[in-house]
Amino acid sequence: MSRIRQGELRESPVTRRFSTLLSVETAGRGFTDITAAISRFLGSIGARDGEVSLFCRHTSASLTIQENADPDVRLDLLAALDRLAPEDAGWVHDMEGPDDMPAHVKSVLTGIHLAVPVIGGRMALGTWQGIYLVEHRTRAHRRELVVAFVGDAH
Repeated sequence: MSRIRQGELRESPVTRRFSTLLSVETAGRGFTDITAAISRFLGSIGARDGEVSLFCRHTSASLTIQENADPDVRLDLLAALDRLAPEDAGWVHDMEGPDDMPAHVKSVLTGIHLAVPVIGGRMALGTWQGIYLVEHRTRAHRRELVVAFVGDAH
């Protein structure tokens, strides 16, 4: 039988909202770790308790929280996404090349929005978790993310 236990209740006044646009240059298909950039944003505004949200302004790239210890995990995830949405599946939409429609499908599967609790100025990520922008297109792109913090800040 599972046990569920609630931790200490914390109340934080939602007094501030900060946002920024983060530009990420990708090298093409793969994962770009953006955890440190989000941490720098939180430090620059003096974030304490609240929530940071990220929104990807594209339909052929996505956001995910994933293991940051073993890079083989990310390689396997790319392979799995390729099996779910291969380039040669006979897609109707192919005006931007054979990798475009599979990139849209992969973006739908992985999502374009994340929200992470912030406690004591730090993201409440697990020990082996990192935040990644996932580029689903073959060639390099410049991707824009809207990053916003709502909560208590210095």
